[in-house]
Amino acid sequence: MDMKLEVVVVPVSDVDRAKDFYTALGWRLDADVAGDDGFRVVQVTPPGSPASVIFGASVTDQAPGSAQGLHLIVDDIEAAHDELKQRGADTSEVFHDAGGVFHHGGTDARVPGPDARRSSYGSFLSFSDPDGNGWILQEITTRLPGRLDPATTGYASVEDLTGALRRAAAAHGEHEARTGVEDPNWPDWYARYMVSEQAGSEPPS
Repeated sequence: MDMKLEVVVVPVSDVDRAKDFYTALGWRLDADVAGDDGFRVVQVTPPGSPASVIFGASVTDQAPGSAQGLHLIVDDIEAAHDELKQRGADTSEVFHDAGGVFHHGGTDARVPGPDARRSSYGSFLSFSDPDGNGWILQEITTRLPGRLDPATTGYASVEDLTGALRRAAAAHGEHEARTGVEDPNWPDWYARYMVSEQAGSEPPS
């Protein structure tokens, strides 16, 4: 049975302030529903995300600001940094971890700048909402094998698909330069490359 992450609950102290913050980032406002006795649920969704974020009044007994290490995935960490800055988020600079596996907790072992090889999974930045709930952005351009089923390849937004097409175009240009042959079947090559990138399988040669 598939079990897909649908909602993350984020504890906040001021619902309207949190709503203003997250919608200013460009997150879609899905719902803002009030119930009895001050109960209120606000749902927002980051661009391209299949999972949403809920906050509100009486939706969690966690302390405001206690949600940490929430991850958002992007395909260009430096572009994401610039966009978040423009939208009012107080972001860290892009960093990678000294150990090169994942990032440590807090700010331990942070090395300024993206991963030197710009390896997929290796570059990060962080920001917090007004309550101190902590978010991490991680750059992923090529998935590890088995992460996604190639039979269910999909793109959640126009921007997501556009980025995949651009990476396929760049890779195909390198392919033609290696072979010295102009490939008339480039749509098939693009499709195989894009599916393999998502699924973490061997790309076309």
